[in-house]
Parts: sequence; C-alpha cells; structure tokens
Amino acid sequence: QVQLVESGGGLVQPGGSLTLSCSASGTIFGINEMGWYRQAPGKQRESVATITNTDRSNIAASVKGRFTISKDDAKKTVYLHMNDLRSEDTAVYYCNAHIVVRIPYPESEYWGQGTQVTVFT
Repeated sequence: QVQLVESGGGLVQPGGSLTLSCSASGTIFGINEMGWYRQAPGKQRESVATITNTDRSNIAASVKGRFTISKDDAKKTVYLHMNDLRSEDTAVYYCNAHIVVRIPYPESEYWGQGTQVTVFT
C-alpha cells in the first residue's frame, strides 16, 4: 500500500510564497516520477510541475519563472516552491507519483488527497 501525504497549503496574499511537500510511504521499490497537478473550481485538473528519477523536470508555462520543483530521494519527498502567487493560482493542488512497488511489476500511478492553496486580496 502506497500513500502520498501532502502538506503546506494555505492562504496567501498575491505576491506571496508557499512551499508544498508530498511524501510517499509504503511498499516502494522505486519512484519514476513525482509531480504536482492542480484543479481550480470549474476547471480540469492540469499539470503544474513534474520531476523524474533522473532529475528531468517539466514546468507548466503558466507558472514558469515563479514555481520550481525539487525532490529529496532519501525522504521520498517532492516539493513545489511557489513564488509570486497570483489569484489564478488558487486551486486544490494534488501530488502525483509513478511508483514501482516491486519488480517485475510495472509502475502504478498514485494521487494524494489534495491541499488547498488560496491566493486572496
């Protein structure tokens, strides 16, 4: 059983910063990719940032230059560093991971429960 536990959401004023954390636990052989998605009210879930086990990252154009992603392999944790937050960043942020539980089985995709980020004036 794999669990993704997120933390770090909250309320912030425009221009402010937040860092989200997501830690994976359970039976894990390897993590191929971790990342963050978000879903605003009335909108589809979208990718924000992802990072692979080879440290290749992908950042959405809408947040590039403001958000960065990093990870701590030893802690099985991924971070989303969010700067210069805007009202349009308000959403529920979900952690996502592609994990191999045991070989020779293929990876499976897991989701966290979501954490709310609200940017308000």
